[in-house]
Amino acid sequence: MVSSARPATAIHGEGSARHGLTVKAEAKAETQATESRRSDPAPTIVIGFVGGFVRHTDRVHSPVQVAARLRDSYPSGVYVEVFENRHREEAHRKILEILGETREGKLSGSAKQRARVIIYGMSWGGSETVALARELQDDQIPVLLTVQVDSVAKVGQNDEVIPANVAEAANFYQTDGLLHGRAQIRAEKGAGTRIVGNFHYEYKTKSPGCDEYPWYDRLFTKYHTKIECDPQVWNRVETLIRAKLPPAEDKAATKGSGSRH
Repeated sequence: MVSSARPATAIHGEGSARHGLTVKAEAKAETQATESRRSDPAPTIVIGFVGGFVRHTDRVHSPVQVAARLRDSYPSGVYVEVFENRHREEAHRKILEILGETREGKLSGSAKQRARVIIYGMSWGGSETVALARELQDDQIPVLLTVQVDSVAKVGQNDEVIPANVAEAANFYQTDGLLHGRAQIRAEKGAGTRIVGNFHYEYKTKSPGCDEYPWYDRLFTKYHTKIECDPQVWNRVETLIRAKLPPAEDKAATKGSGSRH
């Protein structure tokens, strides 16, 4: 009886030891995986807002065209998405999701420090650009750049004062017609934001081709529409954005590989 009990005890002890080692190994592996995920660089996030009641998929409009070109240049490492200006909260949630928001709705301090966010918008989308940057300030998330094009403030919003979490901000505007943009933006008092410039455009003697735009836009918001379809303006917007992005991948080397956002 004694001799039969001893091996049973030994076998039980050996099983417990093995189980303990397995649990420790699994815990260690999970910890390493978590640390690896945290150390992975988050993509640079580029968020665009269209103006008025424009759909975010309408490629006639310059903000959508800029996003398409950026996606083509950066099949990985850069997340680019355009939103309707009424969907700012959706854009906000997307940024938090990409940065690694937890189930409790929190971001680690390191995730916030690694954030690289760029926001641009046209008309009401310019107003939402500043509003989103301000929400990210509440989240303690820095913003690399904001760009407003003929920004029109929504009720209850201030598209003139750029919040302190924004490193650089640029404003493009025109002042003719019934609908025109914010003529000047400025940094929040005491902030270190660099205002790249308030760039004024005039269209009474200049007429960029806007033939693809709806007739009512070209009639009722003539000059506001002209700045939206002016390639000179949007090339400058795109140049400012690209200056904040990593080097574009070699398209010949990456053709057919990688997933686009």
